[in-house]
Amino acid sequence: MARGDDKHDVKACDGALARAFGFLGKRWNGIILATLMSGPSGFSELRRAVAGISDSVLSERLGELAKAGLVERNVENGPPISVEYRLTDSGRALLPALDELTAWAAANLD
Repeated sequence: MARGDDKHDVKACDGALARAFGFLGKRWNGIILATLMSGPSGFSELRRAVAGISDSVLSERLGELAKAGLVERNVENGPPISVEYRLTDSGRALLPALDELTAWAAANLD
């Protein structure tokens, strides 16, 4: 690979990493994904688990995560109707990275 190609690959990687942090760093997105690591949850369970998030923001973030293909919304027609959110395969693929970030933060951030 030519030297110039190396530079291009690094810039492409940096761009991908910037997009990842831009998305996951958006307030609540990473926390919601981390909460769903332990398994599917209903809206109320998520709201209780993610302290400080409003219903409207949680709904908005879940929609964004679903649109990105990281979370899926399943509706059981009931009665009563129940809605459950779970990680998709793509969302589960983030688990090792989230685990590493969690371990790093515990060791390095006050």
